[in-house]
Amino acid sequence: MSKYQQNLQLSSVAVIVMVASSNRLPNLIPLIPDVRNILAQISPGQVIEVGQ
Repeated sequence: MSKYQQNLQLSSVAVIVMVASSNRLPNLIPLIPDVRNILAQISPGQVIEVGQ
């Protein structure tokens, strides 16, 4: 899903997109600290990418 395919500004959903070379756990674990920081400040309607 592209962040441009949906108009999330009208919804109560926030999305964090984890960008990694694969969806395997060893590739995602390094992104967790950034995801945790974003969770503390993300607002409904936002789409934020973390990673590469």
